[in-house]
Amino acid sequence: MRKIAIVGGGQAGLSLALALLDEGYEVSVVTNRTPDDIRAGRVMSSQCMFDAALQIERDLGLNHWEKDCPPVEGIGLTVPHPEEQGAKLIDWSARLDRYAQSVDYRVKMPVWMQEVEQRGKLVIEEVGVAELEKLAEDNDLVILAAGKGEVVRLFERDAPRSAFHKPMRALALTYVKGLEPVPDYSRVAFNLIPGVGEYFVFPSLTTTGPCDIMVFEGVPGGPMDCWGDVKTPQAHLAQSKRILDTYLPWEAARARHVDLTDPNGILAGTFAPTVRKPVLTLPSGKLLGLRTVGRLVDELAFVSAPAAHIETARYGRAMSAARERHRQRFRPSPGIVPMVAGRASVRKVCVE
Repeated sequence: MRKIAIVGGGQAGLSLALALLDEGYEVSVVTNRTPDDIRAGRVMSSQCMFDAALQIERDLGLNHWEKDCPPVEGIGLTVPHPEEQGAKLIDWSARLDRYAQSVDYRVKMPVWMQEVEQRGKLVIEEVGVAELEKLAEDNDLVILAAGKGEVVRLFERDAPRSAFHKPMRALALTYVKGLEPVPDYSRVAFNLIPGVGEYFVFPSLTTTGPCDIMVFEGVPGGPMDCWGDVKTPQAHLAQSKRILDTYLPWEAARARHVDLTDPNGILAGTFAPTVRKPVLTLPSGKLLGLRTVGRLVDELAFVSAPAAHIETARYGRAMSAARERHRQRFRPSPGIVPMVAGRASVRKVCVE
């Protein structure tokens, strides 16, 4: 197996593609956005990579922003006091053993895409059933590394494993500059507001330089589920500050003089966490399995990026190990010419 197509040009698909290119595979990445589309577009996530995920990037030579990106040195958790206005019931923090970092996908993905284009093949197109059939015909393996989109919906929802039928949080991101730092060391500052939702904020690197990312997770129907009528970037910023003024005065004090990093530094939305069945039968009878598409979790919060990164790194290592075992098992004896096997009629399977 030498020729591989990866559908999906995000954290998982691009890092896996570059790892497989290092191993000598012929790799194509198929995605529906160009590098310029991503650079000029809206933020996509609040990605934060902890050390295990960062080390994967270091090992692959992909950590191009480590010196420029502000570190996340710790974790904090605060809960407002239910009976004393402006007081804290819980106020805890601790340093991480090794720092984390967050690099805006609009900074990271275009560079990785260009590296794929230089060393392999980058294809810009929408992928549906017809395109999957063509990819399956032209490649030895097709890997689906996507979390959302039309191609994902081709895979049937796994009802017994999907606990939720509706969104569990109303989500919003606000990329800001001018936030007052916390004392002692930088951190992901979590704030849990019972019955209302969660707010956390942490340092990052975006297209305009160092920044902080505000993440709002509101209980549906509650006071933090308030983004539907927000129509402009400045209105989004004002809503963000209003929530802090109302529920988290210590965070509001830090945010007195913040401004948006750029007009596209905002995002809001909802979706239900979903598990999908791992195999799709194409009309031709070929099978397609899934990789990172299997579990759609909170794409706006930062848990998805490191999880996808670690999963695909594990998958890449497994492929390399399997190829080496194949080489050792079928190493030809002196004077014997090895046979070349033909392609299977049912192929292109990549399962969890």
